[in-house]
Amino acid sequence: MLSLVRRPLSAAVPAGDLLGIHLFQCPDTVGIVAKLSECIASRGGNIHSVDVFVPDDKRVFYSRSEFTYNPRLWPRDELRKDFLNLSHCFSAERSTVRVPDLDPKYKIAVLASKQDHCLFDLLYRWQEGRLPVDINCVISNHDRPKDNHVRRFLERHGISYHYLPTTSGNKREQEILELIEGTDFVVLARYMQILSESFLKSYGKDIINIHHGLLPSFKGGHPSRQAFNAGVKLIGATSHFVTTELDAGPIIEQMVERVSHRDTLRSFVVKSENLEKQCLAEAIKSYCELRVLPYELNKTVVF
Repeated sequence: MLSLVRRPLSAAVPAGDLLGIHLFQCPDTVGIVAKLSECIASRGGNIHSVDVFVPDDKRVFYSRSEFTYNPRLWPRDELRKDFLNLSHCFSAERSTVRVPDLDPKYKIAVLASKQDHCLFDLLYRWQEGRLPVDINCVISNHDRPKDNHVRRFLERHGISYHYLPTTSGNKREQEILELIEGTDFVVLARYMQILSESFLKSYGKDIINIHHGLLPSFKGGHPSRQAFNAGVKLIGATSHFVTTELDAGPIIEQMVERVSHRDTLRSFVVKSENLEKQCLAEAIKSYCELRVLPYELNKTVVF
């Protein structure tokens, strides 16, 4: 197994060149890395980093490569065809190539409920250019007045806001599906509604969720207060893909922090919310940078 520490994008890419990223999953066999290197080198590219994982008990090859890319030497359509041929050569299950500076940003929709901390953090990071996405819309089952800071931000940046109140008998899923049509994936920024199996099948793309790391011990209302009163010493957050099993999809990112007897309930909650914000943002970033691959039934490889 070859493994390199996760590094920021575009590290050491020469001036005039662009960064290319390739994510690959196929049955393991001899010569994959050699063919991958040959494909890139034959077009004037140069691999700058590569991460490879092959499980000890399964013949499955996972890799992520970053390479220099010159569109004058390697037209974008030829790039796609070359990696498609490589995919066919090794009967790949997944083969994705992106040039972040050329390709469109991922289009996303964000679903949120009453709590604003994850939603507004995503909006702020997007505004700062720290998330490589375009936000199509924000959908909420909680009404926000027009002078609310979230509503003002969205209006200022031309992002539509849709208030869809839900009931136990009507989750407004058909309307949500219509609003998120054309997106590349969806983010649940503390959206406190369960999406049905029918909804997940109809959408058919990835949905990324965030929840506090106090589950499953502290369920129901006021989990932070429950955990605070129980005197827990570690709190955390988990970001994962949404599946039909509640809060149990493949994990993308997890973060933890220590708390102590010196924490008040307020400082406890602030630490918990900060973890949720950071964890969700890191999961989205990893996903957009092609660092995430499914592994076995309910796991992920995150390079």
